[in-house]
Amino acid sequence: MVTGTRGAPRASRPALVADAAIGLLAERGLRGLTHRAVDEAAGLPQGSTSNLARTRAALLELTVQRLAERERAVLVPGDGTLSPSGGLEGLADTLAAALDGYLSGHRRLLVARYELALEATRRPELRAVYDARGRVFREMAEGMLAAAGSRAPRRHALSLVAWCDGILFSCTAGSFHTTRPDREELRESIRELLGGMLVSGPRHDAAPYG
Repeated sequence: MVTGTRGAPRASRPALVADAAIGLLAERGLRGLTHRAVDEAAGLPQGSTSNLARTRAALLELTVQRLAERERAVLVPGDGTLSPSGGLEGLADTLAAALDGYLSGHRRLLVARYELALEATRRPELRAVYDARGRVFREMAEGMLAAAGSRAPRRHALSLVAWCDGILFSCTAGSFHTTRPDREELRESIRELLGGMLVSGPRHDAAPYG
């Protein structure tokens, strides 16, 4: 981390470039993401982005990595870990707060993620980076579910992550983009979803997905 003249933290050059790229993806889509456009958006001399990420693939990979860092900061504030207590109720509270925080003020991150997700379907090298970053969130969900009493945390993590992704997409770019559930509505929906998962019974997890 670079420090400004008054001691305030300032983003590193890679973070500055990647943040500008995220903004461009949200505003203009992939067609608007060029090295020159990133230089202009970041307020850097022409050629700065090319010196850092020479190819478009390298720029996309840098952006995916930075996006994952920023998403984690939104979804997991504080020390970067989620340790909900209280079983179903605690987990529902934690997830509702995370989703509400994301939907309340981070639409640009979501739009950028959707642009990158589609591009990853066409670029195997980007797919590998995208999947590696996303695996962190899947494993986090699996751990929380196991701690809350799930008897099949890997399978339940797929359902939970898919539901959360669906809510974020629907309220950002889908049919509910003009409205969104409030935190209490999110909490109740999550409680209903988890209610079918956190029940007693024999453990029957399959091999991990992906």
